[in-house]
Amino acid sequence: MYQSIIIGGGPSGLMSAAAASQNKQKVLLIEKKKGLGRKLKISGGGRCNVTNRLPYDEIIRHIPGNGKFLYSPFSVFDNESIIEFFESRGVKLKEEDHGRMFPVSNRAQDVVDTLVQELKNNNVEIKEETAVKHIKLDEDGHFIVTDQNDQVYHSKTVVIATGGTSVPQTGSTGDGYTFAESLGHTITELFPTEVPITSKEPFIIRKTLKGLSLKDVALSVLRKNGKPRITHQMDMIFTHFGISGPAALRCSQFVYKEQKSQKKQDIQMQLDVFPDEKENEVQARIKSLIKETPDKLVKNSLRGIIEERYLNFILEQAGVAEDTTGHHISNQQILTLAQLFKGFTFTVNGTLPIEKAFVTGGGVSIKEIEPHTMMSKITPGLFLCGEVLDIHGYTGGYNITSALVTGRVSGINAGQFE
Repeated sequence: MYQSIIIGGGPSGLMSAAAASQNKQKVLLIEKKKGLGRKLKISGGGRCNVTNRLPYDEIIRHIPGNGKFLYSPFSVFDNESIIEFFESRGVKLKEEDHGRMFPVSNRAQDVVDTLVQELKNNNVEIKEETAVKHIKLDEDGHFIVTDQNDQVYHSKTVVIATGGTSVPQTGSTGDGYTFAESLGHTITELFPTEVPITSKEPFIIRKTLKGLSLKDVALSVLRKNGKPRITHQMDMIFTHFGISGPAALRCSQFVYKEQKSQKKQDIQMQLDVFPDEKENEVQARIKSLIKETPDKLVKNSLRGIIEERYLNFILEQAGVAEDTTGHHISNQQILTLAQLFKGFTFTVNGTLPIEKAFVTGGGVSIKEIEPHTMMSKITPGLFLCGEVLDIHGYTGGYNITSALVTGRVSGINAGQFE
């Protein structure tokens, strides 16, 4: 009989197993694939953005999917605890932009090795390439876990740390939802987040702007009334199927939510390439550049104001012919140019599928989880952590923070549960 069986060897499962076994409890970790911490290894471009050093409120603001739930687990183990955990075990961390923390070595492998070493030090039994088939309860309220070879394991507690359904090559294919459901839990609707956005606009289909990156722009998802539901000011890129890059990834879950609330496929988005200037300031800048060189073609007078392909595209949208010089552009056209630079509106029709997403939205309903312990309110002795829960954040160390924190809290409590 094990004290705890942890299902899933990703960030939350590894942290949970390390915590559950810290007082010599008998712990088994079961991982479906070969190799532990597969998602950690590819996170942060292989450098592993292990957490974020921003204050709690900022971190939670970056976890739009039920981030407030984390206030309670943070009181047990938080982002500073994550930093202390790794640094005290020899992995020095450094802070980069927006509070993102990386190993000084820039090696995600160091983070994985530290967690795996912790399990070895605590004598955690590890079974790789073992898929759990089902989890049942016996008459004493203990767990019976059966694997694909019909081998049976018994434990006082089970931690489901199986991840979501995004990046399925790492092994997260949604098994945990099935287990949680079989033990009485509700799974909220699953949807892709942190995923590129698709569009059937003619300029996308014609690949007019394909491959064009724009720096520090404001990208918004619009409500039915034309007001922004969310705006993210970051970089973005036009692709052959729509838009991608940090600003688009962050907007993606709101495209899904707006489609749902508007009950229709097509949603409007808006792009402001001069987010730090007012429309009249942009207009004045265009006027003065044209005035300086009235004999030149407008597209040459305005060269350098923004990437050339985008400039030519917006001139075309504003109805300014290619051979228009400064003498021949009307005030109305200048006004239209400023309006388009500040608010080019286009239609999008969805996102790439969940398999292409970095993060899964939706999951086991957090209303059914005790936030201070991560224990199920429905099945005593069952704990859930990481991406299998209905918690999702933006990229930037927020999802890993959530995974490591909920993993640690679930493990501490699973290890002590009688």
